[in-house]
Amino acid sequence: MSNESIKNTISLMLITLVAGLLLGVVYEITKEPIAAEQQRAKEEAYKAVFADADSFEAVTLEEEAVAEELESSGYKVTINEVMKVYDKSGNVAGYVLTVTDHEGYGGDIQFAMGVTSDGVVNGISFLSISETAGLGMKATEESFTKQFANKQIDAFQYTKNGATADGEIDAISGATITTSAVVNGVNAGLFYISTLE
Repeated sequence: MSNESIKNTISLMLITLVAGLLLGVVYEITKEPIAAEQQRAKEEAYKAVFADADSFEAVTLEEEAVAEELESSGYKVTINEVMKVYDKSGNVAGYVLTVTDHEGYGGDIQFAMGVTSDGVVNGISFLSISETAGLGMKATEESFTKQFANKQIDAFQYTKNGATADGEIDAISGATITTSAVVNGVNAGLFYISTLE
């Protein structure tokens, strides 16, 4: 190896080392603000689906058991988090779940959903969705999400012909896969809530 090659190799090693150290420093600096922002977004979503909540308490999930139960019931969904909701009097008012459906057109769709103690769905609020603009992203619009609100249903189904019953959701035109994923996720959440009681 020539002296020039050795110098170049050492230079590249130093540049790589410095770049790696800088990336590590940037990661450490941004890790907490990013986590805080994600937590703030979750809390906003929780309040959006359970406006009457005074406080939330995490329910410990046995993740493997939950995954097996959902899968055996036909759901390709992950329940990421379950929060017990308390009202101002300290009574349990219901639950808020963070649900991820893995069958969206653009990938995973994650949302929070609120369900009262008597089984009424308060609504859903998206945490992460990357569907097609102008089509699947319409799932985040109130015209779609409000269809889930204030319904006491065991399971929803979507229709392309206009909803005529409480348990029916109007499909988003041109985004049946997105509609199906959201409805499936909500149904998985309802199924899971039914196992808690």
